[in-house]
Amino acid sequence: MENNKVLFISQEITPYLPENSMSSLCRNLPQGIQERGKQIRTFMPRFGNINERRNQLHEVIRLSGMNLIIDDTDHPLIIKVASIQTARMQVYFIDNEDYFSRKNTISDDDGKEFEDNDERIIFFARGVLETTKKLRWAPDVVHCQGWFTALAPLYIKKAMSEDPYFADAKVVYSVFNDEFKTALNPAIKEKAKVEGIKDNDLKILNPANFINLTKLAIDNSDGIIQGSEKINPEIENYIKESGKPFLEYQPEDQYIDAYNKFYDSL
Repeated sequence: MENNKVLFISQEITPYLPENSMSSLCRNLPQGIQERGKQIRTFMPRFGNINERRNQLHEVIRLSGMNLIIDDTDHPLIIKVASIQTARMQVYFIDNEDYFSRKNTISDDDGKEFEDNDERIIFFARGVLETTKKLRWAPDVVHCQGWFTALAPLYIKKAMSEDPYFADAKVVYSVFNDEFKTALNPAIKEKAKVEGIKDNDLKILNPANFINLTKLAIDNSDGIIQGSEKINPEIENYIKESGKPFLEYQPEDQYIDAYNKFYDSL
């Protein structure tokens, strides 16, 4: 079946963040998929080291203004947008002062990972899905790339299984070699809960380290892609044992067509 609407949820996209294999893939893939006739929407976090002026980000007032409650605290959701002119492509940014104003992505200048990364990934995943609904856009495929997106599959499959915008969506998760070192706050198992998500759905996050977070994403996805040439062997085995459709690492000159085919096969 042809899946014509693809929602990309990406951890990093160049030119907004420095170029690396993930950020350039997350930049070129949506454009390539759009050029193959599909409709796309693309989201990433508005990390504080993104130069808003140079990249011409501006707030989308009609989409902003929602509050997401995490751990009994209200966090205002701010949506910004920028255009990559050469690609005729827009990128939406999820922003919030508490979570995304610091001048680093996931760790401080000394490499110490932020203690609230658990809440930041909850906010990001929920923010993207709520905004997609506000856009009145029902994706056929949701492609999540990078561990910062790892909770989105859970929310789609458990909290939004009856939601008309997401009930029929196929979820694809790309596994990269982007491990974080310090396990996330164990309270993530409570904080991540919303209606439709039970203790049992989060029990794998014990501890909430990179491997277990990735396994959680795999458990809630319909297809898995190996995004880096080498990935953690334990995760690779877990993917193969899951029996789910799995697309192995694709070289740069082939991945757009391969991913496009993979979406349609689900």
